[in-house]
Amino acid sequence: MNTQVLKTIVLASSMTIIALSIILLPEHTLNASKSGLSMWWNIVFPSLLPFFIISELLIGIGVVRFIGVLLEPLMRPLFRVPGSGAFVWAMGIASGFPAGAKYTAHLRHNNDITAIEGERLVSFTNCSNPLFIFAAVAVGFFHNPSLGILLAAAHYIGNILVGLVMRFHRSEDRFTKSYERSPLGRLPRAFKALHETRLYDDRPFGKMMGDAVHSSIKTLLMVGGFIILFSVINELLSVIGFTSLVASIVNVILITLHISPTLATPLLSGLFEITLGSRLISESNAHLMQQTMVASFVLAFNGFSVQAQVASILADTDIRFKPFFFARLLHGVFAMGLTLLLWKPIYIDWLSEGTKTLPVFHTENSSSIIDILYVFFERTGSWLTLFALITFVILSIRRMRIQIQ
Repeated sequence: MNTQVLKTIVLASSMTIIALSIILLPEHTLNASKSGLSMWWNIVFPSLLPFFIISELLIGIGVVRFIGVLLEPLMRPLFRVPGSGAFVWAMGIASGFPAGAKYTAHLRHNNDITAIEGERLVSFTNCSNPLFIFAAVAVGFFHNPSLGILLAAAHYIGNILVGLVMRFHRSEDRFTKSYERSPLGRLPRAFKALHETRLYDDRPFGKMMGDAVHSSIKTLLMVGGFIILFSVINELLSVIGFTSLVASIVNVILITLHISPTLATPLLSGLFEITLGSRLISESNAHLMQQTMVASFVLAFNGFSVQAQVASILADTDIRFKPFFFARLLHGVFAMGLTLLLWKPIYIDWLSEGTKTLPVFHTENSSSIIDILYVFFERTGSWLTLFALITFVILSIRRMRIQIQ
């Protein structure tokens, strides 16, 4: 059978089953939608919006070009990407997914990177942000702040390893964009690139800020849609018994790896949606080390929900999705292995209850900075989201009036 015909049949059958499940199971659909919407409305939207807006402004002003020229000697030899990839990497860590894909696509649209460089860059710049790892997973689900250090170390070191491996992706590619040689020093060249970029983008700062807000909210609306959709799909697959069926197969793999089979269902849930999977992992009766290993894999894999967001963003470019998916599997394996390797030196020896050694931002009788931020977003996130959406509507109406005139 032709591959495209088979793909058509699979997609049509899958969507039909999901549509029928939504019609036949409205209560489960509603509850899952509420859960996904609540997470996006209270946490995801207000926590990511400031990063997205500031990043858009930094790109428009020319700061990214400035960083690109300065860090070219670091990023090019290590990861075979331009120096501007350092900005994408930093923002990916700070704001979390899908920021890495968003800014990689932005660089590609501006022709700052080639398609192959984009595939390398996006493979290691999409990661969980510290707020989610420490506050949501370590504190919120596992009730163990120290566990956040181990999860973060395995996650971010694993991302670096993925970047080092992906530098060999399409190693035969010779069409690598590089900055022109100049008799000027690197710092003067960086300032020159900054100035030229600002002059080239002749938008007034107010217009630039309005465009940044509009673009950022538009991206986050897409993110919210995917979160809600995959929350519903995950719930429906569990209700109709598909998750239990696949879990029986995953059990065999986990037993082979000497991991408790009780983690099979949480792992499958995490493959679809990270938050739900992480919560179910923390509620299982498996050993804490095994729970942490599986949670590290889920965080690194990103979940199909995040991967769908990335695929949607990359669809507007010539950057392929397959290398990104391979990198997610690779990151998951690296993160699990690093969790196992670092369990004794970091969690047992350094962060154990006996030594009372905790991260510098943690005190015995007070909440950490990340805990405070998480509580802040939980309490005020809905109002921030509402204000931003009203702003988006106003900007959209103004744009429509300008286009009509």
